[in-house]
Amino acid sequence: MTKPKVLISDKMDPNAAKIFEERGCDVDVITGETPEQLIARIGEYDGLAIRSSTKVTKEVLDAATNLKVIGRAGIGVDNVDIPYASGKGVVVMNTPFGNSITTAEHAIAMMFALARQIPEANEQTQQGLWPKSGFMGVEVTGKTLGLIGAGNIGSIVASRALGLKMKVVAYDPFLTEDRAVEMGVEKADLDAVLSRADFVTLHTPLTDQTRNILNRERLENAKPGIRIINCARGGLIDEAALKDMLESGHVAGAALDVFEKEPPAADHPLFGTKNFICTPHLGASTTEAQVNVALQVAEQLSDYLVNGGVTNALNLPSLSAEEAPKLKPYMALAEQLGSLVGQLSHDNLTQISIEREGAAAELNGKPIEAAVLAGFMRRYSDSVNMVNAPYLAKERGLDVRSVRHEREGVYHTLIRVTVATSQGDRSVAGTLFGSGAARLVEMFGIGIEAELAGNMLYIVNEDVPGFIGRIGTLLGENGINIGTFHLGRRDAGGEAVLLLSVDNPIPEDVIKQACEVQGVKMVKALQF
Repeated sequence: MTKPKVLISDKMDPNAAKIFEERGCDVDVITGETPEQLIARIGEYDGLAIRSSTKVTKEVLDAATNLKVIGRAGIGVDNVDIPYASGKGVVVMNTPFGNSITTAEHAIAMMFALARQIPEANEQTQQGLWPKSGFMGVEVTGKTLGLIGAGNIGSIVASRALGLKMKVVAYDPFLTEDRAVEMGVEKADLDAVLSRADFVTLHTPLTDQTRNILNRERLENAKPGIRIINCARGGLIDEAALKDMLESGHVAGAALDVFEKEPPAADHPLFGTKNFICTPHLGASTTEAQVNVALQVAEQLSDYLVNGGVTNALNLPSLSAEEAPKLKPYMALAEQLGSLVGQLSHDNLTQISIEREGAAAELNGKPIEAAVLAGFMRRYSDSVNMVNAPYLAKERGLDVRSVRHEREGVYHTLIRVTVATSQGDRSVAGTLFGSGAARLVEMFGIGIEAELAGNMLYIVNEDVPGFIGRIGTLLGENGINIGTFHLGRRDAGGEAVLLLSVDNPIPEDVIKQACEVQGVKMVKALQF
């Protein structure tokens, strides 16, 4: 079996390469290449491990014909075109926890630096001055810290602030009341946070919703004398407005580790502004953090390439290496069912429903849903996988519904896929046998037990004597060998279905001959 091949294209801890090798990957460490050199090289790799220097553009992704996964050692993935990678079926991962403590500590350090004017005091003292009376700081004890973003890093900042005897009030649209109580913070809307906070620190990604979240209007309405810290992403603060607020004294101080454009120009308007301090994006710059993110990205990429585990993916449901073996047969069944209903439906479908019963209902449903869509969307394109299928479905306006049933029916575990057609809902269902073997158990309301594999022929017919013999004779006369034969019917003498596997693809002329057999209503060649 060929080992997955990984390229480390940015400088990172050398132990990362060792982890790849120990876990069954071949790895090359080639850093500092130009975009053209990377484009020329990337086609031979299954995985790409990067930091912030490598830019994974559309051109790089077009050349990455074998690429399956990209791993960013760190949080920010601004240097990866995620939508285009998703369309190409490439998983994009980051390591959001490896530098969380480091970034949170830097925010706290910046807060203290603002509170006691440490950078300016240090500079003047080293110039031979002794400006003791010129600096009057403020205590943080008893002050209110406003938290914008209460995720992993924000929660660590909150715990440190509470340890400093500060009050913490947090804004985060995803923060629940229970989680706020658990963190020991008060949940509030953004305007309330800004009106009450003595210090405010940002810990949110840069999105269309968060860009300039601290705009001029919000800064003007913030509590007079507020001090602002941003160790998250540039672009969250209107930098021109911040300068004006600092000069007017409405904002008492600001500390930025990040800028809208990095590195900022030497004549950046904020440089030299009173009560402004900055650092060159040092939030993750500790020895511990650099080691942690490098080791984590190596572990995540190798788990995906070798075991199928999905951790911290930004465009695919997470699936731990422990979950993968249990979910693998379900995902295979789900993909087969999606493929079956996709091949048998002729309408421009707009809705698909995925139901799970019994044991299947207890599992992580997102990978199962993605597998159904991967099978279904192959009716439109052969280059579909679990990564790009949800994006392709969204592009086509497909309404995807996922339903989990507590009940356990006839089967211990069941997955049902239903599509809405002009003739009404049409569904197929399947189960797993004790050995993990996938079986179709229902087609459009007709019970039938069949294995979906290879080349198959699906026939809807009238349930009349001699029909099976006529079909068998037709296939035999055309040199087509039958592997398995599966029958089902609604009731005696009514509509029946025939699903059989054959050794080779069925020629189009044989399909036409089958359509002319007495009693046939519909014939369709299938492939799995």
